[in-house]
Amino acid sequence: MALTHPAYGRLRQVTETAAVLLADNPGQMTLEGTNTWVLRAPGRSDCVVVDPGPVDDRHSQAIADAVGGEIALTLVTHRHFDHTGGIDRLAELTGTVVRAKDPAFLRGSDAPLVDSEVVEAAGLRITVMDTPGHTADSVCFALEDAVLTGDTILGSGTTVLDASDGTLVDYMSSLNRLVEAGQGKALLPAHGPDHANLEPVARYYIAHRHERLDQVRAALHVLGPDADSMDVVRRVYVDVDKRLWPAAHSSVQAQLDYLRVHG
Repeated sequence: MALTHPAYGRLRQVTETAAVLLADNPGQMTLEGTNTWVLRAPGRSDCVVVDPGPVDDRHSQAIADAVGGEIALTLVTHRHFDHTGGIDRLAELTGTVVRAKDPAFLRGSDAPLVDSEVVEAAGLRITVMDTPGHTADSVCFALEDAVLTGDTILGSGTTVLDASDGTLVDYMSSLNRLVEAGQGKALLPAHGPDHANLEPVARYYIAHRHERLDQVRAALHVLGPDADSMDVVRRVYVDVDKRLWPAAHSSVQAQLDYLRVHG
């Protein structure tokens, strides 16, 4: 019987070239856990790993075992610890080179990822897409039949904008780009289940952001233009589990920053 999400510690084939190994780090922000993607062309023994996951020796060892130690390259979607914490252990186990947009996560390379770069490895052509918004260093990876979206688009729910450097202007631009890139391609997210078609999910994300902006505008009409983000969260996210309010606070701050410039 074919594996289905979530399948902890087992390599689950999703497309002809992409399989996923789910880390056992479930939580409110990570959903069922972090998806580590293993990419390889048919007939190849080497692979590309995307997002080594958290600090978890069992997960790092499971990746090394699943790929037989043959990692041509490891790629990172963005800086958050549930994606990058396992980098050094995986490099220790396999000797993999690691590339990311943020130079802090380079291992065995001095070349940060750049937009529209085509990475050729493990028999694949992987196009780097600069997709800031969730974080400034967020990137997605486009294959012929799928797009790995990191935390820019999740497999369920919606993502949070990191208030330290995530902006709504950037995020909306990135979502629009993914609508175009995702036509006829599968969605392979860093958290949650995969989907056969990225485009409708990207369109839903755009509609959701516009809906939230309208709700924030309405809240400011009642609370006043100088209301702080937590005041807005209490009003707009009243139907959301309060344990998620700190994350909502980050996204609301990004929306307030947007509205105070663009209206």
